[in-house]
Amino acid sequence: MTRLRSGVALQGVDDPVAFAAMVREIEDLGFDDLWVTDSSLHARNCYVMLVVAALNSTHLRLGTAVTNPLTRHPAITAAAVASLDEVSQQRAVLGIGSGDRPLLALGLRPCPIADLEAAVVSVRRLWRGVHVAEEAGSFSLHDAHLHFPARPDIPVFIAASGPRSLELAGRIGDGVISLVGLSPETVAWASEHIDRGFRDRKQDQRAETGTARPHLGVFAYGAIAEDREEALESARPIAAWFPQTAPVVSRLAGLPDGVIDEVRSTYTGGEFQEATSAAKLIPDAFVRTMALAGNEADARERIEAVLGAGADSIHVFPLGQRRMETVRAFARCWRDVTGPS
Repeated sequence: MTRLRSGVALQGVDDPVAFAAMVREIEDLGFDDLWVTDSSLHARNCYVMLVVAALNSTHLRLGTAVTNPLTRHPAITAAAVASLDEVSQQRAVLGIGSGDRPLLALGLRPCPIADLEAAVVSVRRLWRGVHVAEEAGSFSLHDAHLHFPARPDIPVFIAASGPRSLELAGRIGDGVISLVGLSPETVAWASEHIDRGFRDRKQDQRAETGTARPHLGVFAYGAIAEDREEALESARPIAAWFPQTAPVVSRLAGLPDGVIDEVRSTYTGGEFQEATSAAKLIPDAFVRTMALAGNEADARERIEAVLGAGADSIHVFPLGQRRMETVRAFARCWRDVTGPS
């Protein structure tokens, strides 16, 4: 049986000195993974922050959560992640997806699934020292190759919230960054689509990866606080992200179509922190279903439900003014549910 893993996802909103201190504490708390968002203009450069993390930790696995083939050409990503892997002594992981709301500020839209697949395949070939030729809608490569050695089997986790991306992750990913909330119904639904893609893996000549089912990681956005109302309000903005970006998931979690439509017409910004007005439309019950939005007892219930639905890991993405308090509380709740590591 695969050992359950826990992680933390952070935006690069803290200065490097403060961030380094957070990394050291996260490792001391017993987490396995640290992810840093690649959010273009919304936060500091993810690779700079990941190198800070590498130099201030010894065992944390370090990854992007997530980059994309549009703002970063896949060849640049291959070189960046291989460099991080070298600095961190083989602790890097690539988290990649089609792109999200921050692309709007750059005049871009998420890339097609076919381009995401081509990017993953190209990155892996570059790591293996292959000379790559690829023509995708979003990028091209002409006899491209790395001029320094890279670990050929750096893990690739694909971010997914819809059926097609989940199935792609099942077919070619080493792991999945599942952005479907904390409802056991939505996590089980995501797992089914991953399995559907995984069944096609042996027939997929372009996957060029192992035969193991991808690791299913679930991101847990939100806040944990004894003041449940404070936690609820800290988590509310992320709840608006789901109807805007993952309406199918929102319906599965019980959000009415009328609310979904109203949120989608109101939330026109980039990062979920810009969704304040739209977030006011979200029922409290939906926030609590999809995010960490309560006290430690509530968080333990969410952790148990997500693991029971088939997740292999949960990664806390703390929101609000007391982010490290949420990280510490999550670590306690994780130990209560899973036992000492």
